[in-house]
Amino acid sequence: MAELGIALPPVAKPVAAYVPAVVSGHLVFTSGQLPMVDGQLLRTGLVGTEVSADEAHADARQCILNALAAIDAEIGSLDRITRIVKVTGFVASAAGFSGQPGVVNGASELLGELFGDAGIHARSAVGVAELPLHAPVEIELIAEFA
Repeated sequence: MAELGIALPPVAKPVAAYVPAVVSGHLVFTSGQLPMVDGQLLRTGLVGTEVSADEAHADARQCILNALAAIDAEIGSLDRITRIVKVTGFVASAAGFSGQPGVVNGASELLGELFGDAGIHARSAVGVAELPLHAPVEIELIAEFA
């Protein structure tokens, strides 16, 4: 990460009654991560009207950084990750917006940069009417670790 000039943010505080990440066996599951920086959303609104696809792509990248921070805190080091298993991306979409896969690429591309072949994963990119706090994007991550 340092070679790419990327630093993990602090773990985002949950906005409701849940924990940021849970381990089961050799898998770690994150709760949905919003594009928070220093406790604030980068932006709010529906993608395709108030938020551009490019802005939402950047938001997905921030979501995955927040997910990785939660994983790091849970398992002690991202060096323990052996495979990114699954990314689920939710995009708060305006009527007619169908670019959810491109938005969630913000998360997937970063995982590829960071983990190489181990970062290639299964994925879902889902359009939804609304997300918590009016966030434009929410990302869940499942990773395998040793």
